[in-house]
Amino acid sequence: MSNQPANTEVLLEARGVSKSFPGVQALDRVDLAVRRGRLNAVVGENGAGKSTLMNILAGVFPPDSGEVLVRGQPVRFRNPREAQRAGIAIIFQELNLVPDLTVAENIFLGREPRNRFGLLELARMNAEAGVWLRELELDVDPRTPVSRLRVGAQQVVEIAKALAFNSQVLILDEPTSAITKQEVEVLVRLIRRLKERGVGLIYITHKLDELPPIADDLTVLRDGRLVGARPFAATTRDEIIRMMVGRELAELYPRTECLAGAELLSVKGLSLMRPRSRELALQDVSFTIRRGEVVGLFGLMGAGRTELLQTLYGLYPHSSTGEIRLEDQLVSIRSPRDAIEAGLALAPEDRKAEGLVLALSVTENATLASLETTQRCGFLQPARERRLAESWVERLGIKLASLDAPVRNLSGGNQQKVVLAKWLATAPQVLLLDEPTRGIDINAKKQIYGLIDELAHDGLGILLVSSELPEILAIPDRILVLAEGRLTAEFVRGEATEEAVLRAALLGGKPER
Repeated sequence: MSNQPANTEVLLEARGVSKSFPGVQALDRVDLAVRRGRLNAVVGENGAGKSTLMNILAGVFPPDSGEVLVRGQPVRFRNPREAQRAGIAIIFQELNLVPDLTVAENIFLGREPRNRFGLLELARMNAEAGVWLRELELDVDPRTPVSRLRVGAQQVVEIAKALAFNSQVLILDEPTSAITKQEVEVLVRLIRRLKERGVGLIYITHKLDELPPIADDLTVLRDGRLVGARPFAATTRDEIIRMMVGRELAELYPRTECLAGAELLSVKGLSLMRPRSRELALQDVSFTIRRGEVVGLFGLMGAGRTELLQTLYGLYPHSSTGEIRLEDQLVSIRSPRDAIEAGLALAPEDRKAEGLVLALSVTENATLASLETTQRCGFLQPARERRLAESWVERLGIKLASLDAPVRNLSGGNQQKVVLAKWLATAPQVLLLDEPTRGIDINAKKQIYGLIDELAHDGLGILLVSSELPEILAIPDRILVLAEGRLTAEFVRGEATEEAVLRAALLGGKPER
């Protein structure tokens, strides 16, 4: 935590900023201040206005009213390049690098050093890029193509690119959503160094637990309005949540008692060979799921959680072995179509890349997996599609301006609900959920938990993958732990502890030597 006083120089400020889009008031007279050498954590539910505010500060679009000031002087950016020239850089959740270019070429893209004849000075560019990389503790050759770097390293390249612009304000949008725990620790050290250099930072996140080591100031938005702005150290986690959602969240995990029924899914001896290698991603995995039962699956990165769900869903028919039974009937699942026909549905981890077609409408996405029910004589019936979509939008409480709007326009939580609507419309018996609450806000998580509880009471069997320990301890009826492709432990809800689950994930349940 920085010890600098709150009256440290204000580098960037928003005063009374408002912005509306057709049918939506995204921001309503919002204030925000970023001070030299301090990090302002901006939090709020999806749809609270965080991204809109950041896009205004970064010059992506102008405010309808209010003003933006840089070092006390009003500015009106017409594009991101003007904001960069003023010392403001934004690093989006989805990184904006060119994969086929080198690290150095990405850092100096659009402003490459040239000699007096206009020729590119590659040696100078690589040398200067190397200086930035060493400053940021990234041990990478500047000539390395960005496509060869891990996501965490690519993030550091984005920061180097911003600093090479002499940026004094750095906006980080969900920077830890796709990186490992070790990379998060590197990012924390890097943020501390940037603060020591006098850089002001804005940090957007849903993960409140990662803020205490880095945050100095706190800004909370709700429904496009400023709810509170104060020093981070003066605010408790419960107070932050209360400001974000506008009410107490005494019960975040709404599971109610549900008596499990007959055995629904039985998996025996499931193994999977990794593509292009002789290593096993899954080794002799066996488990069962009963009707009305939620089974949680926990494991560290590389444990095989996603591979297990994908194998059940028929994505690896030629490299997997084992037996799958539904209602005690042996089934052959050699493709996703086989899985759907057998009564399985998979909501994937990456909803944007694998769960949705972002350019299509909400209606088209919600009915995409159940087209057979919306056609007649081989022709789609738009009225049937719309009725089916409307029924799930209403049941899941999906907030949208129009069923015809592109699904990319929805918040993350509402996009996740559309993914679930798409698969629930197929009337599955077993629902496979891979990180269903990743990247969504606290209230949207609570709604997803409520839906899981409702579906369990409807008699579905649910296999829930989650990397959040509080979630995995609170939601499932039973918890399975994977380590290096093997099931290493099983717990009943209420009997598991964080320590026991982590020990099983780290050490295969064995005591440390």
